[in-house]
Amino acid sequence: MLGGARGFSGRWESLEPRPRARMLRQVLHAGLRTSFHALGRFVASHPVFFASAPVLLSILLGASFSRYRVEEDVESLLAPKHSLAKIEGNLVESLFPVNRSKHALYSDLQTPGRYGRVIITARKGSVLDPVHLDTILTLHSQIYQMQVTVPTSAFNYSFSYLCLHDEKNACIIDDIIRAMEEIQSARSTNGSVPVLHYPITQLADGRQAYIGHQLGGVQGWGPGGSVHGPRAGARGEGVRSARALQLTYYLQARGDLMDRVASQWEKAFCAELENFAALHPKLGLYPSTSSSLKTDFQFSSVLARRPLLASLGLCGVLAVLCCSMRDCVRSKPWLGLLALLSVTLSGLTAAGILNLTGATYNSTYLGIPFVMLGHGLFGSFEMLSSWRRTREDQHVKERVASVFEDVMLRFSGSTLIHLMTLGLAASPLTNMEAVRLFCRTAALAVTISYIYMLSFYGSCLVFTGYLETGYRHGCFCRRVPKPDRLDSKPAWYRCLMYTRYQEETQNHQPPGVGHGSVPITNLTHTHTTHHPAALGHSCPAANSTHPQPHSSGGDPHPQDSHLLLGCVRHCFGDWITNTYVKPFVVLLYLVYISFGLMGFLQVTQGSDPSALVAMDTATVLYTRAQQRYFSSYSPVIGFYIYESAPYWNDSVQQDLLEYSKGFQRISWLEAYLNYLSDRNQSTSQPRENFTRTLRQAFLREPQFAHFADDIIFAERGQGEEPELAASRIFLVAKTTENKREEMSVLLDTLRRLSLTSRVRFLIFNPSFVYLDRYAAAVSSPLRHSLLAVLFLLGLSSLAIVEPLVSVWLGLTLLSVQFGVLGFMTLWGVELDCMSVLCLISALGHSADCSGPLLCGFASGRGDSRTRWVRVALERHGVPSLQTLLCYSVALVPVGSVRSNLTHTLFRCLTLTAGCSALHTLAFLPTLLTFLPPSKTRGPRRRGRVRDRRWSVWR
Repeated sequence: MLGGARGFSGRWESLEPRPRARMLRQVLHAGLRTSFHALGRFVASHPVFFASAPVLLSILLGASFSRYRVEEDVESLLAPKHSLAKIEGNLVESLFPVNRSKHALYSDLQTPGRYGRVIITARKGSVLDPVHLDTILTLHSQIYQMQVTVPTSAFNYSFSYLCLHDEKNACIIDDIIRAMEEIQSARSTNGSVPVLHYPITQLADGRQAYIGHQLGGVQGWGPGGSVHGPRAGARGEGVRSARALQLTYYLQARGDLMDRVASQWEKAFCAELENFAALHPKLGLYPSTSSSLKTDFQFSSVLARRPLLASLGLCGVLAVLCCSMRDCVRSKPWLGLLALLSVTLSGLTAAGILNLTGATYNSTYLGIPFVMLGHGLFGSFEMLSSWRRTREDQHVKERVASVFEDVMLRFSGSTLIHLMTLGLAASPLTNMEAVRLFCRTAALAVTISYIYMLSFYGSCLVFTGYLETGYRHGCFCRRVPKPDRLDSKPAWYRCLMYTRYQEETQNHQPPGVGHGSVPITNLTHTHTTHHPAALGHSCPAANSTHPQPHSSGGDPHPQDSHLLLGCVRHCFGDWITNTYVKPFVVLLYLVYISFGLMGFLQVTQGSDPSALVAMDTATVLYTRAQQRYFSSYSPVIGFYIYESAPYWNDSVQQDLLEYSKGFQRISWLEAYLNYLSDRNQSTSQPRENFTRTLRQAFLREPQFAHFADDIIFAERGQGEEPELAASRIFLVAKTTENKREEMSVLLDTLRRLSLTSRVRFLIFNPSFVYLDRYAAAVSSPLRHSLLAVLFLLGLSSLAIVEPLVSVWLGLTLLSVQFGVLGFMTLWGVELDCMSVLCLISALGHSADCSGPLLCGFASGRGDSRTRWVRVALERHGVPSLQTLLCYSVALVPVGSVRSNLTHTLFRCLTLTAGCSALHTLAFLPTLLTFLPPSKTRGPRRRGRVRDRRWSVWR
């Protein structure tokens, strides 16, 4: 994307562009340079308007923050938008809605709109110990009797009014509560304590209940502490102790009033648990509600407010230092602050547009300021560097026009790369809503930042230019006295007011070169003829002579008093291109690729939403407790047969039993077949007999009555038995530490099985919404953005970009992306929506840093590669280094925020800055010294070039 050499020697001669393509490039770039030159003169002619209009527009749009809204539906943000799991969930909800269940609910399968959940752990002993068991039942009673009110209603609402009711109009409670009440009742009467089995136990009414998701950290009486099921045989087998207990309280949330009441109840629920935990320190309580994930996800934005302000302050301080120099007149400290002000105003304008359009905010938007900051600082430092290379005897308008002509083509090209990557990721092709919204908002912010950089920052450059022309202090804006008047002043005053007047500079220049002319011996401080560059990247063509070192006897160029420029020119440029340093840089690059490959092969998905919330919040603490105590079994999986099936057929029965083999099961079909076998009845009966026995005998038994919730009957003709239209079975799998990966594998396996089965079934669990197609949904935006940039580079090389330059930039982007992806995996960052957002923004950031360097190198003619690498580092390496320094300092406060989301953001953006710095300041300068494009030419061509240049200078 950056301009390259127009001709090559040796075996690269065949890649030289054809004359027609070269002429097309020249015409296009001449027209673009002329347009930007005219734009620069126009901005310089109306600086007051272009400085005040963005400020007024930002203030007007900033007043729209009264319409600020936060995204309420976190699932729509973090789960794939289009997935089979969502379709299956809607089908399940239509067949078996929550209010259909009148006997039992499974907390990790059926989650209605509102609920309260708590994990109770015993710090010592077991939760089934008499003292802990009584305390837990007391807590249950308090929650049951807790009352709440809403401001618009004078009524008191208790849990008995808000809860989901069973067939007896009583609240549906967890089966473990009934089992604990039975144990407490037996102990109070000195009776025989019932044996509690795990994970399926039998209650007093004869019903078998699954309690694997309600009792955790279980140790049994079996060998090695294993727990046997209820049919294990011996009376003494069962649960010996349990470290944790999970209770769920389901609420109705129909209508606006009931939803507000349920919301108030959830807040009172958390407050009640907090007070109870303070009174009972022997128990650990970890609450969670239906709104916990949303609250904790958005809490990252609240925690990051002050660190973001600190980032802005630190970046401002460093930007002022980067824009300062020894010469107080040519120093531009205010431009550093004004660059940040330009970025801030553009962010405020973009936020105002979002508010007016009704958009919502979420915590992933924390990364947008850093996208704007990196891109805006790149443009501002490039403009300042270009300003310092202009001729000081020119009028301010002409100098600003030259800056626009030199910089804005590159800046427009990098902006186009940002918009290409973000725009494609914001398209309907993206299946992750959080990624799509982030990229859409970031593209809007980058566009406004580009416009404000042209207008607001350009006008600020005009004002500071007039201060420089009047020899006024760059910081205090007062006129600097001439040297003869400074001799009588104190030393500190002379140091503060140090500058070189124009006549002093002329006296130190070589003979025959006036201040108004362009010295041939200097390749850093003058604008010369431009050659075609990459897409939007104008590459200044330097002279054919070698860049001469500056004399040590004086300071012929006042701009050399800039610290970073002097370091790059006199130290770093010579060191990085040293023959003995190059092998070590190449070796460093091989190490970089090796570690990147090591991390790339270990990339893991981050589909857990709790990994994107603030630390030390209810969601994180609850998730940790659940993973610690309830990881032995998977969540309850619903096995739904959604079409009529011949259940009375023996082969169908065997198929269904085979599908559920190896799982812990809560199956009406298995219980019914055992029921028939116990009564010496055939399990293979005619449909009418099978259905009649099921309805009139099996489902009327008290211990099997709850299976009525799992079967849907469809009426047939008059006098005929109803048909089994649909049914469900509950399955639970034994899991290990990688529960989410095992659930994903299980989902894929059962789905493939459903395609070949004679019985039409599907499986569903709410967690499948996050797992289904998550890898494709997360990686596709990054893949599409990367392919779009490479396609853009390839297409533009036909008429705009030199082919080798496109190849170099494409390889650089791939290398940076590969390194960031690999190193972030080694740093413990999973591939989730936040890390993908950072990887997408890294494409534009790496193009910002490496683009100008490639442009400066490719535009050179005649001299050795080493010479042109040094020139490119002087011209464009310093602005890139300034941008990377300010960007890295701004990231430091974000790393201190106690949030998983900001930790991912900090690590990914830090790696982006580090990998971009390595490529811009180390890898590319070294590799370009011995890899194409070549700088040598044949004698005939060289002679023509010298004649043409001599005619220009003459």
